[in-house]
Amino acid sequence: MDNYTDKLSVETSETSKINSVDFNNLDFGRVFTDHMFVCDYADGKWQTPKVMPYQPMTYDPSARVFHYGQAVFEGMKAYKDDDGKVFLFRPKQNFERINKSSARLAMPAFPENYFFEGLEALLNLDKDWIKPGMGNSLYIRPFVIATEPAISASPANMYRFMIICSPAQSYYNSAVRVLIADYYSRSANGGVGAAKAAGNYAAQFYPTALALEKGFQQVVWTDASTHEFLEEAGTMNVFFRVGDKLITAPTSDRILDGVTRKSMIQIAEDLGVTCEVRRVTVEEIKAAAKDGSLKEVFGAGTAAVISPISAFQHKEELFEISGTDAEDSYAKLFKQTLLNIQHNLSDDKHGWRHEVKIN
Repeated sequence: MDNYTDKLSVETSETSKINSVDFNNLDFGRVFTDHMFVCDYADGKWQTPKVMPYQPMTYDPSARVFHYGQAVFEGMKAYKDDDGKVFLFRPKQNFERINKSSARLAMPAFPENYFFEGLEALLNLDKDWIKPGMGNSLYIRPFVIATEPAISASPANMYRFMIICSPAQSYYNSAVRVLIADYYSRSANGGVGAAKAAGNYAAQFYPTALALEKGFQQVVWTDASTHEFLEEAGTMNVFFRVGDKLITAPTSDRILDGVTRKSMIQIAEDLGVTCEVRRVTVEEIKAAAKDGSLKEVFGAGTAAVISPISAFQHKEELFEISGTDAEDSYAKLFKQTLLNIQHNLSDDKHGWRHEVKIN
């Protein structure tokens, strides 16, 4: 481990779980690799970072994360090409965003060298969990939680930064049906919508459960003030294809600045597809669905990559979207273009691939 910082401690697992895993039948986010990265914050500074065997952790019941929700996370992926090379996709974006999220929740920034050297050490130890082949990846979950044992309502003085990894296949296997929110909200102006805060996702669970009862898999969120403007789709940014033009909402303090979203906008430019980044009204999309100009709607995110939407309902009006399976589908084209870059099957003119040095 001479190529890592002298502050990084590495303890390897004596045994591996890998031979007990069916990589052809993975349930997303339920199987984890043999190792994890851990670094604690105490006495005003980050302590010695460690890579150690994956294991349960013990916390005091008064740990602030349980009471005040100081918790943020990221989602990343590692890919392996047919030559055994391992790549990350735009990892600097994820590093910068987790620190941005942390700042919004009054949590300390994490050092860049700890993040990348720890992640590289972790991926070296668990490289066999990264399977080659289109659609295969290793999902990487960095996260930070407040660990100080105290229940006074103030920011913690102790935190833990961790990275765990889970082998993954496609997140959604088929197009989803969505319900457009007209009452519940994901986030509000001045809130934490732009941060990848754990509580954002917990708050979605109840309205999503209500949507599931009606036969929809996800909720498309609208602005909290008027519910007139479309913002996100479940855990993804959302794109609308009207005619041959793409439209997506701008980022704000309500909308997460998705890495896949930014990549989609750039890919559109590369392919000569007009992509408008502007506010999108519910009525505009309903009108486009009625006159036949709405060709596709799809979500974009790290876990899902691209998830086509086959139908949406707003209040009592249901609209089927016909272009989901079309040969000229933007969702298919953009997903394949992105996967080719991620899996080292095409040129990477924007420098998005980050090769991991495998020992």
